[in-house]
Amino acid sequence: MHIYIVSVGTKMPAWVNDGYRAYAQRIPRVYALKLVEVDPVRRTKSVSRAKALAQEGKRVLAAIPPASHVVALAESGTSLSSTRFAEKLGQWQAGAGDIVFLIGGADGLSAECLQRADERWSLSDLTFPHALVRVILIEQIYRAWTLLSRHPYHRA
Repeated sequence: MHIYIVSVGTKMPAWVNDGYRAYAQRIPRVYALKLVEVDPVRRTKSVSRAKALAQEGKRVLAAIPPASHVVALAESGTSLSSTRFAEKLGQWQAGAGDIVFLIGGADGLSAECLQRADERWSLSDLTFPHALVRVILIEQIYRAWTLLSRHPYHRA
């Protein structure tokens, strides 16, 4: 199974890259983890929010491998506990298909990205900067793996 994280943004602060890398290195290679960074649209006076979101959406959709199960991270998504997410990861792993998580940019994901998604997942009722979402998501993937493998990392 491949896990893709398709994320808008290419120039992340060092703390984001360090945090992401710290958890990504712990995840077993059986998940074949791949981060795909999508260039954000440069915001100018002549580029409206809607136009930028649509252009970013096209870039995100183009980065999704065919026949993948797509999970959009969005405010409108379903809230999952870490345990429930681990169960879903186990189901996806048993299905042997590729999983793609979509992380939008500063303005979120386009309507087309949300429509393409097979599922929508909300990380919290709180709003997080998209850079921080990378770190939260990769930690949750690692946590899910530890739950599935009965590793002592998760203490609940």
